[in-house]
Amino acid sequence: MTRYTFDPSRSTLTMAARSSVHPIEVQSSDLGGDLELELDREGRLVPGAPVAGTLEVPVGALATGNPLYDRELRRRLDPRRYPSIEARLEGVAPDDQPGRYRVRGTVAFRGASHVAEDLMTLQVEEDGSVVVEGAHQFDIRDFGLEPPRIAMLKVYPEVEVQARLVARPAIPDAGQGG
Repeated sequence: MTRYTFDPSRSTLTMAARSSVHPIEVQSSDLGGDLELELDREGRLVPGAPVAGTLEVPVGALATGNPLYDRELRRRLDPRRYPSIEARLEGVAPDDQPGRYRVRGTVAFRGASHVAEDLMTLQVEEDGSVVVEGAHQFDIRDFGLEPPRIAMLKVYPEVEVQARLVARPAIPDAGQGG
């Protein structure tokens, strides 16, 4: 099994919400975490091989680019009390299309956990990096958040989270025997 670490300079997480006025997009590229998986020569997951992974998103790094929305976002998400959103990979199964997998994991935030399952693609780039892409719709009320109302702007509770995660093979620790 090979360990990969997410490259924050090449990875992005986008949360798209709808409001009564216009769409609201929250982004972060300050992502941490890793994947452990075994790939065959064609860059596909080896059937039956164990797969593990974690993703951590610092709440303070989430931003819309609009100072008013960002202030409300920080007030509601409370990054001092809840500093990160964490996801743990729990299962991967091949789909009927090559390079696509049904992925299941648990997302934890604000003391609540939610199991999510959706399709993701996996491809290997020429430099050996693994690119995982996918999306899932969450209801923020599952994490104890009520949709905000700012003046006449009403935000709906469904948020589409899109991830493009690029992971590089981890460099083995020189202190470990090998």
